[in-house]
Amino acid sequence: MSLGPVSPPVNGPVGPLERGLAVLCELTRLAAHQGEAAVRPGDLVRGTGLARSVVDRVVGTLEQLGYVRLDGREVGLAARLMELGNAYLSASGLPDALGPFAERLADGLDESVSVAVPDGDGARFVVQATRRRTMSLAFRIGDLLPAERCAPGALFAAEWDERAWAAWRARRAADPLDAAYPAVPPRHRPAADTGFEARVREAARTGWAADDQMIEPGLVAVSVPVRDASGRTACAVNVVSHTSRHDAASLRAAVLGPLHAEIPAMEAALAAPAEAARAEPGPPGRATAGPAAGPGAEDPARAAKRELGAGYLQSLARGLTVLRALGAPGEEGGGAPHGRTLTAVAEATGLPRATARRSLLTLVELGYAEYAEGDGRAFRPLPRVLELGYAPLGDLSFTELAQPHMRELVRAVHESASLAVLDGGDIRYVARVPTVRIMSVNITIGTRFPAYATSMGRVLLAGLAPGERAAHLAGLAPEPLTRHTVTAVPELARVLERTGRDGYALVDEELEEGLRSLAVPVRGADRRVVAALNIATHAGRGSAESTLEELLPALRTAAARIEADLATASAHHPLGAGERVGA
Repeated sequence: MSLGPVSPPVNGPVGPLERGLAVLCELTRLAAHQGEAAVRPGDLVRGTGLARSVVDRVVGTLEQLGYVRLDGREVGLAARLMELGNAYLSASGLPDALGPFAERLADGLDESVSVAVPDGDGARFVVQATRRRTMSLAFRIGDLLPAERCAPGALFAAEWDERAWAAWRARRAADPLDAAYPAVPPRHRPAADTGFEARVREAARTGWAADDQMIEPGLVAVSVPVRDASGRTACAVNVVSHTSRHDAASLRAAVLGPLHAEIPAMEAALAAPAEAARAEPGPPGRATAGPAAGPGAEDPARAAKRELGAGYLQSLARGLTVLRALGAPGEEGGGAPHGRTLTAVAEATGLPRATARRSLLTLVELGYAEYAEGDGRAFRPLPRVLELGYAPLGDLSFTELAQPHMRELVRAVHESASLAVLDGGDIRYVARVPTVRIMSVNITIGTRFPAYATSMGRVLLAGLAPGERAAHLAGLAPEPLTRHTVTAVPELARVLERTGRDGYALVDEELEEGLRSLAVPVRGADRRVVAALNIATHAGRGSAESTLEELLPALRTAAARIEADLATASAHHPLGAGERVGA
């Protein structure tokens, strides 16, 4: 059965999906160029050419979906938006298949290693294994580089046809300063002939390509292709260094041997998920993030439309749900390396087939998905999905992920909130949002307190494995900080057991007279406790029972939202720079 021509009505009922994607792309571009987390709606109007009323409706819908945040009059990307990029990464299978090889190569070569895929006439990075140094060199997952300014680009261009070369020449003529590529330093003047076509011919002949400071001074890289079962280049493995360590020739001499030695195993690993998908297709699974409904259930987008009225763009919400579903895991787990059929997408989202089809065809038309008639009539997300905020959001640290939810918590309860991690026998504050009161708790980032006498410390100790907790208690000699401090180790052990069962800790004037604090755990994707979130207040503002009744639900809600963003942001790579989970 054929789906017919892939030509959705651009001005038809799926128009809001096209406009919503345009707003997300412009928001990402502005955030990257301005170096700011939020932009004004007026900037989105100028950048997209859409009417202000349209931009406002798009932003309102995206906020309802959790993909953007409104802070006063400014709009910012929200971490949940990364679930769209995660859909592509899951469906491609590349992080799971090649990530372990990249890590092993990075360890062995002591250099940063990345994996890039072709995306139009550019190279987009999808895997990274970074060496942490003062002079850190790495491409972010989602970064797009022009083909002529990077080593992978020459490998990909070796397989271009005349149409692709014409598109490359047209792009260079239209954007001679590379302004459309925020991941690379912009040119100050149009580049002369870069010799790119000659480098492409050389890459095709030798089977490798080099970047000798084409992106920026000091950066050198060497890439080799990884081919799929048909012999085409599926991706490129890229080793990056700095001229203080290597020049282009010495880097090539150091890394080509180890790279070529790993290629057969990498190509086998890349083929394995595809073979498994053909052998065991399994029933389609439900989209795990965001609204989805099974057959016979009410479409969540329709319910939201009824509740929120004309400001909610139902077609945009449905289209993004469809995009997520292309990378959702099946019942047997894992992504969908060969994409999903129309029927599977409709079942995963709970949408009628006709509605799912319109969204899919729009995504194909706009370059976010492709349709493979000869591959089980499946739709697959394309790497362009990663342009929807993935690279800047991937830079967020754990504390940056938590801060928006902490601010919402403080606005809701009108008390200060803090986030801490376990550091030896102490807790260390890594984030804090104070409230404005005449009498308030004054603590700064980096402050340390004994874990045994704090609510966050008890939550973190309760989250340790039994053996670790027992070892910690065995070496403990608690000192009384106030007349209320629990100092008997057996009693502390019982307190920690109860904290683990209850899922919270309330400490009343044990750290300081008059100070009461309530904490809950924050768990990573593996469900281990990685941090603690608390609210601190004055003991004179009510009883311990009233503190629990009034604050615990909001505290747990905030922790759950942090956990959801943490799982989304770390699904395919470690968190960004700065304070890391458990660091």
